[in-house]
Amino acid sequence: MKRAIFKLTFALALSAAAFTSTAQADPDCKKIKNPICPAIFDPVTCDNGKTYTNQCFANADCATGCVSGSEI
Repeated sequence: MKRAIFKLTFALALSAAAFTSTAQADPDCKKIKNPICPAIFDPVTCDNGKTYTNQCFANADCATGCVSGSEI
């Protein structure tokens, strides 16, 4: 059972990383209405003046110039 949970967690982490890099690299970004993002609270503030729960949600909204709360 623990091995299955580890595999699932690893797969989710890989897919989140792939989604993040794809959304940032796409100049013709299309907003994602209901993104599937990890429930990790790591707020970022972006050039559009919005603060997002984490970078994944910012990427889904095509936000750019995001800075982590710890970098401010």
